[in-house]
Amino acid sequence: MCEVIIIGGGLAGAEAAWQVAKQGVRVILCEMRPKRLTPAHQTGWLAELVCSNSLKSAALDNAAGLLKEEMRRLDSLIIRCADTCRVPAGQALAVDRHLFAQMVTHELEKHLLVTIIREEVTAIPAAGVVIVASGPLTSTGLSDAIARLTGAEHLYFYDAVAPLVLRDTIDFNFAFYGSRYSQTDKDYINCPLTAEEYEAFYQALVQAEVHPLKEFEGEIYFEGCLPIEVLAKRGRETLRFGPMKPVGLIDPRTGQQPYAVVQLRQDNQQGTLYNLVGFQTNLKWGEQDRVFRLIPALRQASFERYGVMHRNTFIASPAVLAPTLQMRAEPRILFAGQITGVEGYVESAASGLVAGLNAGRIVRGLSPLIFPPETVIGALCHHITNANLSTFQPINATFGVLPPLPQRTRSKRERHRLLAERSLMVLRNMVILE
Repeated sequence: MCEVIIIGGGLAGAEAAWQVAKQGVRVILCEMRPKRLTPAHQTGWLAELVCSNSLKSAALDNAAGLLKEEMRRLDSLIIRCADTCRVPAGQALAVDRHLFAQMVTHELEKHLLVTIIREEVTAIPAAGVVIVASGPLTSTGLSDAIARLTGAEHLYFYDAVAPLVLRDTIDFNFAFYGSRYSQTDKDYINCPLTAEEYEAFYQALVQAEVHPLKEFEGEIYFEGCLPIEVLAKRGRETLRFGPMKPVGLIDPRTGQQPYAVVQLRQDNQQGTLYNLVGFQTNLKWGEQDRVFRLIPALRQASFERYGVMHRNTFIASPAVLAPTLQMRAEPRILFAGQITGVEGYVESAASGLVAGLNAGRIVRGLSPLIFPPETVIGALCHHITNANLSTFQPINATFGVLPPLPQRTRSKRERHRLLAERSLMVLRNMVILE
């Protein structure tokens, strides 16, 4: 049987390879790492997580949680590995990033129909079924090839990574375990600040030096992943209504809600590393060291990784792709991952699932699938391929992209529950594999 070539071994490419191979179709998965690393990656493992270790909510009344359940029912490799490598994070699905990437890699390496080639690809194969899942950090050579192929100008935004700290260096005289609104969950380390401490931190943050952007690149950010310093400059109270909001947390030292809180989330299964939630940043490393130590619990902390910022590239999908994630002009070529304009780990993997299913079906002589818009998977694919091109921006999973219910609901929670029930019913009625 013919094969499918997949360019890129991130979350989307790894999931796509799994979905193709499940259909009895041979896969060649091309990944340039570790021979050539990106500005954000550190290893050669497939599906390496470069930002947060959280895959967001696991609850069905949350669109991100519903998306995971849809993928789980479609035998997603990414979700299965994430479930296995889970670390405590309240209602979120967070993973030990190293164990997770290693497990995904090993599952694909041992599959008899998957061949992994560790070489950089700088041109799109001229024949055969191809999935381009090169990710937001696509190399210059391949990026140029994609631009020539699509005939559309690239859009771009900047994505930033949060710092990691060593747990044993956190000062628990100024920190406590707990989760918002819960008396029992102790999944986060909370670092409270008084009004005076917050003011000192805020002033230092907005005055700190950042890494300069290249002259030919403008400051275009994705709203869901703003650098902490950019967010702070929108107003003194912005952080207290965002990543430093104290709502739902009680400091056991005072019995009261703190003025502001920095939350730390476990980053590995051993519980030795924690990341600063919402603290993605482009500050110079020396400035990060200076400013973030103004948080009382982190005054003596060991920063195991400083935050970094990198360019994320995505194509103009509404002009280029069909809802099957095939190119409108050349249907043998499919795209998957953040390069399509989906934003987020699970969203990227979900697009890889769709592209993999459809690539396998094309090779087998079957019609590609269009997922119903009542599912989160289908709604994301519909959005990125039908959005207004002039305002096209990366999108996360959200209930807002699903078609509305025919009936009125009493509350948002009930509406989300009914949307989830409808999604899973529609998915159950689909004929996926033939």
